[in-house]
Amino acid sequence: MHPTEIIEIMTVGGFITIIIITSFFLKGKYRKAGLSLVAITLLSFCVLFIVRPLWIDTQIKKKVNLLTPYLVEHYPKERWTISTVPHREEGFKHLNPYYIGVVFENEPEVTYHYWVKNKNNISQSGVSTKSVLTDLKHKEQKTR
Repeated sequence: MHPTEIIEIMTVGGFITIIIITSFFLKGKYRKAGLSLVAITLLSFCVLFIVRPLWIDTQIKKKVNLLTPYLVEHYPKERWTISTVPHREEGFKHLNPYYIGVVFENEPEVTYHYWVKNKNNISQSGVSTKSVLTDLKHKEQKTR
């Protein structure tokens, strides 16, 4: 379990504990409302943990589909491989799953990382390589 998940569970557990303790001091319909709030909070938290990975997968697929025409437009005669962070696997939770890696066929030792916000806002956000940074063929200049 990733430390972020532990913090989330502790926060929700603390919140639920406070509501339970507070509702025991209340009487009648207020106690019922407090316990109902606990049930709703717990159910919402469970749904969040089930739906969030699926939502991330959907968003990544959309972003890859937006990045492909961008690469075709900017590098029409190139071939590339697109990779994403396997965020559901152990050991990758600390990485941002929304950064998309692109490895060009003529530069296999370099991974270019792209950030896709929407179809009009795609930028190269970084490079991973073991070679010299001045030898990069597909490095894009940042425009601001």
